[in-house]
Amino acid sequence: MKPYCFLLLIGLFGSFTACRSLPSPQQTSQGSWWFQVADDQSEPVARHEASFIEAGGKFYLSGGRGIRPVSIFDPVSKQWTQGAKPPLELHHFQSIVFEGKIYVIGAMTGGYPDEPPATHVYIYHPGEDRWEKSHEIPKDRRRGSTGNVLYQGKIYVSCGIEVGHMKGHSKWFDEYDPQTGQWRRLPDAPRPRDHFQAAVVGNKMYVAGGRLSKAPDSVFAYPVAPVDVYDFQKKSWSTLPKPLPTLRAGHTVLPFGKEIWVIGGESGDQQAAHDEVEALHTRTLDWRSLPSLNQGRHGTSAILWRGSVILASGCGQRGGSPELHTMEFFRSAGQKGATFGQP
Repeated sequence: MKPYCFLLLIGLFGSFTACRSLPSPQQTSQGSWWFQVADDQSEPVARHEASFIEAGGKFYLSGGRGIRPVSIFDPVSKQWTQGAKPPLELHHFQSIVFEGKIYVIGAMTGGYPDEPPATHVYIYHPGEDRWEKSHEIPKDRRRGSTGNVLYQGKIYVSCGIEVGHMKGHSKWFDEYDPQTGQWRRLPDAPRPRDHFQAAVVGNKMYVAGGRLSKAPDSVFAYPVAPVDVYDFQKKSWSTLPKPLPTLRAGHTVLPFGKEIWVIGGESGDQQAAHDEVEALHTRTLDWRSLPSLNQGRHGTSAILWRGSVILASGCGQRGGSPELHTMEFFRSAGQKGATFGQP
């Protein structure tokens, strides 16, 4: 076991940093989740409602509450470094990599609960470590907490919420051309949702989980169970027969082979962030349960790297604290080769 420093929250008396050994995961026939600690004990900037994504062989953790520098993980050296701060507060977005650049679309900015949507697309250039204010988003299509995917060179933006955590629950579906800045309206989704993510397998986009946020009294009271699918070839929506087994929002969604993985999240049913991992097979349309996370978390994203699913940061309880410094990854039983440390 490796030593790791983490933040303990002590009631009204503040916090302090303590060190312990991370527990070894319980081995299962499917695989297991492992904590990854940097060789030099470096850490990412703790944050939630942020994005974690791979570009050019490195991992980038960006956005989140406040204006925080990009945290960059090199999987070869197994070290974290810091990059540039964004030009404004950006949170509640699912970032997209296009031509080596990281696109932030459908973000919120400002403080809870009536956070306005960002007016523009923002781009982070990893090779130059700089942010760019890019195309303006049409005024009548602005919202945050959307589900975004890349398909055949275009970015597709689904659902979201127009006014922070309060109102304006959207069924909108748009196509954005990152090269020209052109926006095109597409058929609305079957239902609105916010605090969710989307993923593509084959020629279909899967939209799972989320909720209808209605602050201040009913932030978690209206989870969305059905899974909606957009077929890019047929140019139409459908709803799957089986809903998401564990209702939650603020989770991450990841395509893995023929499956869609739904990981973590938060809900009104429990104070702790969800540690459940559930997978939808896109051919049989059946769900299966996978080993749980070591640390339940919401408000982050997942990366698929060398056959391993990797998460970093996020929040360990429903709401906004504690924000996490940890990174963990899933290795399938019998998986060969190192996830980190090799070029």
